[in-house]
Amino acid sequence: MSEPVRTHGPLPLWDTLHGSVQGVNKTRNQDHYDVEGLGSAGQPLIMAVADGHGSAVHARSHLGSRFAVDLFVQQARQFAALAEPRGELRPPSLAWLMNYAQYTLPRQLVSAWQEKALGHWARTSSHEEPALSPPDKLVLYGSTLVGAVLTPRVFAAWQLGDGELTVVTDDGQVTVPLAPDEADLGDETESLCSPQAWLRVRTHWAPVTTPARAPRLVSLTTDGLSKSFASDSGFRQFMAGLDDRLSAEGAECVRAVLPEWLAKASQHSGDDTTLVAAWHTATAPAGPAAPAGPAAPAGPAGAAAPAEPAGPPEPAARTPEPADISDMTDPYRSE
Repeated sequence: MSEPVRTHGPLPLWDTLHGSVQGVNKTRNQDHYDVEGLGSAGQPLIMAVADGHGSAVHARSHLGSRFAVDLFVQQARQFAALAEPRGELRPPSLAWLMNYAQYTLPRQLVSAWQEKALGHWARTSSHEEPALSPPDKLVLYGSTLVGAVLTPRVFAAWQLGDGELTVVTDDGQVTVPLAPDEADLGDETESLCSPQAWLRVRTHWAPVTTPARAPRLVSLTTDGLSKSFASDSGFRQFMAGLDDRLSAEGAECVRAVLPEWLAKASQHSGDDTTLVAAWHTATAPAGPAAPAGPAAPAGPAGAAAPAEPAGPPEPAARTPEPADISDMTDPYRSE
């Protein structure tokens, strides 16, 4: 006789927002992203962002980032199906799933990406192009990747290269759990085209013990966003403000102004800027006062402060008016 089917408490409710803006003076947007699902057992929430390297030696990286996202979504669906099997199938243990997340999925993902890139080169390269070794072909498609899966049972995420996974916990703490121990030097970053790239994938593993303890906000961003801030604290301040604004106004208001804000952030970083976020509406705190919105990139140090933040506008009912951004410690990058 089969074991009884595992049941869950109330399913988390997620609202998503996303956008991507091409960097100033860029010939094309090298970023790619995708988001699908509700966070339920039958429709897991899957998010991914990728940033093609974009330099001359990575001439096909806009394709590499697309391959990375598409293949991650495929792998994530498979992982979610293992975590939340349908019918009377008994789910594997969390220890088995963690091992799969840390070792199996990264190896499968990198292998699939390399096969996809090499296959594309074989189909599309001309005889006039120089002969390249397989590693050199992969360099042409180089891309970073950040991806996440949320089900009623687990929250797992993966990162290779720069970009950020930001998590606002159920008690409001802003964390960046996949930040590297040491920052990359200059524009150098680990990549899907790196040798043995699967060994460089960082994994975040967080079983969901109860729906109430699920994260409040999960955000995936390319480094075009974080580079518009002078420090990590400025970026975290923005994420805390984003969580506050979502709690006060809901995702629809933030979603409406997100493209404008991303465009302004991209002007200051000079890079393609992409954000995909999921807000856990089931645990949204109630409160009559609307908090100030996210801090916005302020441009070169010493420049006059903008008249108003570039983030979502303050709600009409808010009183008093928000403090001018010049009253705050300047968290932004000097150009």
